[in-house]
Amino acid sequence: MTRLRPILCICIALALWEAVVRMASGNLLISSPTAVAIYVSENAALLGRATLETTGNAVWGFVWGNLAAVLLGSLITVFPRSERTVSALALLVFCVPLIASGPILRVLFGPGAGPQITLAALAVYYTTLLALLVGLRAVSQTWTDLMQVYGRGRISTLIRIRARASLPYLFVGLQISAPAAFLGAMIGEFTGAERGLGVLTLRAMRALDTDATWTFALLAAAIAMAAYVLIGWLGQHLVGYRPVILLSAPSAPTKGNVWTRLTEIALITVLVLVLWQMSMDAFDLNRFFAKRPGDVWVFLMDADNRGTLFAALAETLSFAAPGYLAGLGLGAGLATLLVLSPALSQATMPVAVALRAIPIITTAPLLVLAFGRGLVGTMVVVAVMIFFPTFVACQQGLRQTPGQIVDLFKSYGAGRWRLLRAAQIPAMLPAFFASARMAVPAALLAVTTVEWLATGKGIGVLMAMTASTSNYNMLWSCVAILAVVAVTTYAAITALERLVLRIYASEQVS
Repeated sequence: MTRLRPILCICIALALWEAVVRMASGNLLISSPTAVAIYVSENAALLGRATLETTGNAVWGFVWGNLAAVLLGSLITVFPRSERTVSALALLVFCVPLIASGPILRVLFGPGAGPQITLAALAVYYTTLLALLVGLRAVSQTWTDLMQVYGRGRISTLIRIRARASLPYLFVGLQISAPAAFLGAMIGEFTGAERGLGVLTLRAMRALDTDATWTFALLAAAIAMAAYVLIGWLGQHLVGYRPVILLSAPSAPTKGNVWTRLTEIALITVLVLVLWQMSMDAFDLNRFFAKRPGDVWVFLMDADNRGTLFAALAETLSFAAPGYLAGLGLGAGLATLLVLSPALSQATMPVAVALRAIPIITTAPLLVLAFGRGLVGTMVVVAVMIFFPTFVACQQGLRQTPGQIVDLFKSYGAGRWRLLRAAQIPAMLPAFFASARMAVPAALLAVTTVEWLATGKGIGVLMAMTASTSNYNMLWSCVAILAVVAVTTYAAITALERLVLRIYASEQVS
């Protein structure tokens, strides 16, 4: 009976879905399961070829992106002084909106799968990197001190202690990034690919073919959910344990010199500009579409250009901020609720995975039409994009509460609420702040995508218009200003994180 329960739940959900559609027969936003099944049967061969194409590109991007994340995480762990520079560069690359970098990659790669694989890799590497760094630091200072006593270096400590402790977090990062890889591959297909689910989705949206749109959304969601479940299963069987985290004493706050920090920021900024200039010159890219820092600076010196850009940016941020906060609150709140009521987890997790697995490029127009083109519609899309990674990360953080602490609370007869407030939520904070940092670029990606596809406002539609009219000065300026906003917000969250974690998770503060 236990094995049949999921099948029974799916059948009930499909029956309710069919009934709702039949009762709302005049609603053009929803397709019934029957309509989706008919579309699949009539276009099975086409769907099969497109699915194989997109899935293959997503898998390759997933592999390369996560390999890059592991290499960057290992580099930061072995050479802690490189963290600010490496993290800043990784964040800047991740903050480049996929809808802006897609056309540029298409020009660079030409026809083929290059842009799809690259965008899939760019969509996943930073998500895995943040989760991995939390795991690499989830060890007590006692263990690292013991390795030093025995004369072991940082590389040996990484291999023998930190890598083992990081595995549960690594698999969480892989689970979260799996749907993002599929999204990146589909956006890459939007830029001029010849085949794939992204190409079919774009055609369906332009033709207002609701049945096709729902079919592609459900198909993409099913593949992403299957990848999520498979990675979770592999994590359970390959890892099979939870790291025992011994709490370290709070570390004394370091008194950093303000001028030293400003110097670091200035050096990183100069490094980014130099790398930007050198990468353009090294490949001898045409200045018509590959703009240099000087080109962007000259463009922004014009008052009209600045006015257009900052007006669009203000519109975008006013919609992104509420969705960002709502997504974080819903994700952390649901994870906390499931700790208090574990029985709800089996019913809630499939819905949460489905919300994240459905690519935003297929659902954004439908959600905006359902909730309106104003604040509410955009906020819903952004919140859905952020909710799932926050939920999964916070749930993993709650599970990492040290067993000794839980046993101590139980021995004193403490209730669930007191255990949650005094032990489990503090243990969740590293994962929560990691997801909050991860959500900054995700929120910008979500809001610019929904602006591009549905609302016709903000910096997202400005980038789409400038790309179509070959106004690459404005396009690169939009990318640069979004990167600055993301890095600034990220830095503010990091500063708050360090203040909180010095008290509750000192081992996470390097």
